Amino acid sequence: MLQAGIVGLPNVGKSTLFNAVTRTRKAEAANYPFCTIDPNVGVVVVPDERLAVLSKISKSQKLVPTAIEFVDIAGLVKGASQGAGLGNQFLATIREVDAIVQVVRCFENDDIIHELGSVDPIRDIEIINAELILADMASLEKRRVSREKKAKSGDAESKREVAVIDLLMPHLDQGNPALTLDLSAEDRKTMQSFFLLSAKPTIFACNVAEDELAAALDNPDSHAFVAKVRKYAAEAHGAESVVISARIESDLIDLDPAEATEFLAEMGVKDSGVSGLIRSVYHLLGLRTYLTTGEKETRAWPIPAGAKCPQAAGVIHSDFERGFIAAEVVAYDDLVRLGSYPACREAGKLRIEGKEYVVKDGDVMEFRFNV
Repeated sequence: MLQAGIVGLPNVGKSTLFNAVTRTRKAEAANYPFCTIDPNVGVVVVPDERLAVLSKISKSQKLVPTAIEFVDIAGLVKGASQGAGLGNQFLATIREVDAIVQVVRCFENDDIIHELGSVDPIRDIEIINAELILADMASLEKRRVSREKKAKSGDAESKREVAVIDLLMPHLDQGNPALTLDLSAEDRKTMQSFFLLSAKPTIFACNVAEDELAAALDNPDSHAFVAKVRKYAAEAHGAESVVISARIESDLIDLDPAEATEFLAEMGVKDSGVSGLIRSVYHLLGLRTYLTTGEKETRAWPIPAGAKCPQAAGVIHSDFERGFIAAEVVAYDDLVRLGSYPACREAGKLRIEGKEYVVKDGDVMEFRFNV
């Protein structure tokens, strides 16, 4: 299962967010730095309203959503790349995840200590990024030393690695994350083998105060801190940023659905922003969803973006991929609009697709196979 690591400076709301998305209280959320030492790992259900809609059409007995893992990682401080704070542990853990959720404090609260004494989201982001980049540069220097000798002796792979390192180093030295360097497909594949921290896809979670959430969700640029983060994320990272209130979602953990809905309504919102964050992280990890539905269950299945029919079938069972013949496919919107498979077939919306069909997010599928 793919993992997203929650990172940020101490006391920005990382552990509160982890507890919120995992619907647990596994991570200690306290008003002091490094209350998280060992990383917490939790399975997170990806919200998908389509399941409930399809289940009504099929009269399904149960719903099965897809899921990803979130990792709550110890807070990073300036100098982490040289081992300050829990830096070495932080960097080792983040190297293992597939994507990064960088939590940025976008709220003022004198009762919650900020590590640096003031709230400045861009400064905080730049501290995190600088440490990741410095760690990457140190890693690349070591790699170049080990590859240069082989490259001089004519080893083609080592020559390619040294060439890519020579492209990366000046880019990193200017404070740019590796992810933003324009590389050829072949060079990017080589870079992936370096496992660079700053090459991981990243999303920025703007953690706002409870009483500011409704306005920030309605118009993110109306919130001064959020507007700055959105601009910086887009320009410096080509990255998405989302608005959340981890504290609100954390307060919902112990409420039943009716109480939660009432609580959110009192806050003037339908959601704390966390559901949107989870869906965005799911896409950031390169995942898309196709759906199956019947009387037994309606289920969401995760596939890599660009997956073809046999690969999608293999997510259910390897036999489905090995013996794939064809797939019956209808778009979710068409099935909901027309209300049944027979109606979709009559309207020409139910199609038979073969091995080369690229599955789209929201396709409702049934596979034909023979083993």
